[in-house]
Amino acid sequence: MAGFHTKTFLKHDDYMTPKYAWENITQYIPKDKVIWESFMGDGKSGEYLRELGCKEVIHDNDDFFENNKGDIIISNPPFSKSKDIMNRLKELQKPFIIIMPCSKLTTSYFRENFKDSENPIQIIIPRKRIQFIKNGNELQNKCNFDCFYYCYKMDLPRDIVWLD
Repeated sequence: MAGFHTKTFLKHDDYMTPKYAWENITQYIPKDKVIWESFMGDGKSGEYLRELGCKEVIHDNDDFFENNKGDIIISNPPFSKSKDIMNRLKELQKPFIIIMPCSKLTTSYFRENFKDSENPIQIIIPRKRIQFIKNGNELQNKCNFDCFYYCYKMDLPRDIVWLD
């Protein structure tokens, strides 16, 4: 798998979320809210959220940058568009849980968007690396970067939650 800064990674920004990645945080996902899984991917992420008990999940192919749906955003967005996505999330001021590389925390755009917020970013740290799905196959032990669940306005019990 390509690294973050290679052209190969940027051209192939289609790594899908395995079901267990959502199962790992199911206790932090509000089931009574309208969830907007704002990036279509292979379409399975919305199915997984419904299977985990979310009553209403919007998961369509509408443009994230042109729409504003649901009560909360839960997604694994394309990492190559992180800056634009973080700017849009700040603009929407909507609660979210998104999966992104841990390195995004130290970027200037992340800092500028969230450093002075009344609602600080909270982070859920998985026990081990998420092995994303590429071309229908889980990348078992091949993912070479760590990801966090970045949370905003989620009222987690702590600012940093370590999963067991």
